Amino acid sequence: MSSALKGPGGRKGFLIHLAVILLGALLFAASFPNLLTVNGIPFLGWIAFVPVFWVVHRVSPAASVFFGALYGFSAYGLFNYWLSVFHPLAGLIVGFIYLCYFAVLFPLLKLASILFPHKGYILQWLLWIAYEYLRTLGFLGYPYGIAGYSQWRILPVIQIAGIFGVWGVSALVVFPSAYLAAAIKDRQPLERPYAGLIRPIRAFLSHEWAGALVWGIALAAALIYGCVSPADYSAAPKVRFALIQHNTDPWRGDIADYRRNYEILKRLSLEAVAAEPKPDMVVWSETAFVPRIYWHTMYRDDHESWELVKELLAFLETQDVPYIIGNDDGRREIMPSGSWERVDYNAVMLFEGSRIARIYRKLHLVPFTEHFPYEKQLPWVYKALKAADTHFWKAGDEATVFEAPLVIKFPMEKIKFSTPICFEDIFGYLTRDFVRNGAEIIVNLSNDAWSKSVPAQMQHLSMAVFRAVENRRSMVRSTASGQTCAIDPNGRILAMAEPFTESWLNVEVPVIEMETSYTRWGDLWPKLFTAAALIMLILGIGLGIIKKGRNR
Repeated sequence: MSSALKGPGGRKGFLIHLAVILLGALLFAASFPNLLTVNGIPFLGWIAFVPVFWVVHRVSPAASVFFGALYGFSAYGLFNYWLSVFHPLAGLIVGFIYLCYFAVLFPLLKLASILFPHKGYILQWLLWIAYEYLRTLGFLGYPYGIAGYSQWRILPVIQIAGIFGVWGVSALVVFPSAYLAAAIKDRQPLERPYAGLIRPIRAFLSHEWAGALVWGIALAAALIYGCVSPADYSAAPKVRFALIQHNTDPWRGDIADYRRNYEILKRLSLEAVAAEPKPDMVVWSETAFVPRIYWHTMYRDDHESWELVKELLAFLETQDVPYIIGNDDGRREIMPSGSWERVDYNAVMLFEGSRIARIYRKLHLVPFTEHFPYEKQLPWVYKALKAADTHFWKAGDEATVFEAPLVIKFPMEKIKFSTPICFEDIFGYLTRDFVRNGAEIIVNLSNDAWSKSVPAQMQHLSMAVFRAVENRRSMVRSTASGQTCAIDPNGRILAMAEPFTESWLNVEVPVIEMETSYTRWGDLWPKLFTAAALIMLILGIGLGIIKKGRNR
């Protein structure tokens, strides 16, 4: 074994660091919804990264690459275990991506502790928030596992998302780990708890009390704000939604399965519409109805599919409330070559009777499974994905805001809403764009049925909660198998259907119109964190070079 990996304590030290980094991966996964506790253990989020920062302080820069790779792969293997249900390669791909991310991040965290022996924890904290933000960008953008999301059920804590987005919550949650790890970095792991833990923390506090004080004030301010800021919507107008959960993965099977699924959707919808008070509209989940409605209406190149589309349109014609339906929007479009080809969009259609009133096309597609823009650069990956029957879509180009009439016209005649599709509601910038375009309510359509996992669906829900708080908008979610629910503008779950059951859920949500700081400024704060981390890193390197020159 390389001496660089052994580090302090030789082989024994290496085994200790290995065990501690795996403990860190376990704490990380347990703080979010998981197999043992479907809501997660929020408290663990505040200490989950202590093992990470502690190991970084103690190992060599070369060893930090190894431990970073190990942590990234094991943490996301435990956290996103359900990805392997979707496809055996999916879990490996995500694990490999985070193996690479942390193999880069850990050496930067180590550099922070070298450049600033006493205050390196501040730079480590900044780097961690910058990493969380940067990994949500671009083709591989993936917000699962952002530390702030572990607090989704602690309403007083998450209200600051209306100012800072989830990043403000992450900043509060990550700081204690960086601080405590710096306090005990020289502790010998096998010492008695008091001698090896309490005394170093006390000594560290004596000269680094300012950092703890500022964090304590920030936490107190956040809690006070969280208690006084929730919106009072008791007098606000209400809108009623019928949310249909058909408990099938709509893409599994053939035309016979699609028909059975449609019959379930129709039956549940009729039950929901017959209930009192009458809903203002009915919502079906992402691609709940599989045959392409527009395509088969226009071209009718598949008789069985057209017959099923015809039945759907006849049913909708009998309905006196609008229906919001997820569907594959197939169109003929002219290609750069000049030829006409079919193009598919993952879409939401608003039906008033049998008429498509308006369409939203998914803007942010899932990497690898919904699009892969590197066909020319990585043709072998593209061919492998196509061979695996991957269904690629074309991205839309408009943050659409729908407008639909209400059953009771007073005090509002119409409601404006937007419909992020599936994992689009885990990106703060998208919901913000919808709200800035005029959306009064957010209606999410999702299909997580393929995961066969309640924790997977709860992880998705935990992020959706923040979209409501960030913009002070009610959100409803209609899903294939869960979590179908209503969320108020303060992030409280008002009602939720039992997962993996055939259900309909009639909910009433308030309509409030207010512009939050997050709605106005978006992801300004993580950009400032990233800039601060970069400046501090450059400053530290510059000071180190100057100091080294003087010593010479």
